[in-house]
Amino acid sequence: MGFTEKQEGLVKESWEVLKQDIPHFSLRFFSLILEIAPGAKNMFSFLRESEEIPQNNPKLKAHAVKVFKMTCESAIQLREKGEVVVADTTLKYLGTVHVKSGVKDPHFEVVKEALLRTIEEAIGEEKWNEEVKNAWGEAYDQLAEAIKAEMKNHHDETA
Repeated sequence: MGFTEKQEGLVKESWEVLKQDIPHFSLRFFSLILEIAPGAKNMFSFLRESEEIPQNNPKLKAHAVKVFKMTCESAIQLREKGEVVVADTTLKYLGTVHVKSGVKDPHFEVVKEALLRTIEEAIGEEKWNEEVKNAWGEAYDQLAEAIKAEMKNHHDETA
């Protein structure tokens, strides 16, 4: 059936809410990642040296924005092209960075859960429902698959 126009709309609408307070939602997103998987802290260079999540860490904010934005862009691409298309150079970079950081498949699930919970908190209970959850979930899953495929390519090239 593919990604519907309604699903794309739900993702875009939620993204508009997130954009209104990126510093807050970025911090919340990383707090949830570490709440779900405390050991993940060492995977992020900008969190390793700190005992807590720094409130005003520009790298943390930038990373969260990339995740939110790329997932949103994935939704738009799924609607327009039927697949997620990330520029080759970006995908190669993402694959390399994720391999070097020691990212494994289960880590993608942790990030997905944190992402969905952050969006749920951002838009509130009255707007959060299965449709919104599934739209963001599908967009994220497709982006994650593209990154995982590039991670596998990186492994194959360096093996």
